[in-house]
Amino acid sequence: MQLILLFLGIILFFVLALTITNYVQKKRGNTTPREVPSPAIDLDGGCCGAHEICEKDSLIAAFSEQPEYFDDEELDKFVRRESDQYTPGEADEFREVFYSVLDEEKPRWVRSLQMRGISLPDQLKDEVLMFVNELRANKMHA
Repeated sequence: MQLILLFLGIILFFVLALTITNYVQKKRGNTTPREVPSPAIDLDGGCCGAHEICEKDSLIAAFSEQPEYFDDEELDKFVRRESDQYTPGEADEFREVFYSVLDEEKPRWVRSLQMRGISLPDQLKDEVLMFVNELRANKMHA
């Protein structure tokens, strides 16, 4: 029973200490959150070296305000369409553009689609992911 009371006392002490610290910080006016600057990224050159995997090839990272076009302006007609609502012919339009883009630019093309609000057709997702993963694996082992 004494062990439980000791444990509860310790917890109560830390909660009270945290509350007092927060109160003192608010009184001093230290209420603005800290901003951590993001690392500088060289878009034109190689990777910045701050990440284990180069984020230039990331499918979810977007570093520029404006999306990059790869002579695929015709795909803009698919903005805000769900990925499961494409016909086989429409998926072939995406496939044609995907295979016309240079291999090292394919991750940037997918990222560009995301930035433009264009969902990749479900019929093409596995194919694209497999290709991008192979590209990354080859870069890691090169």
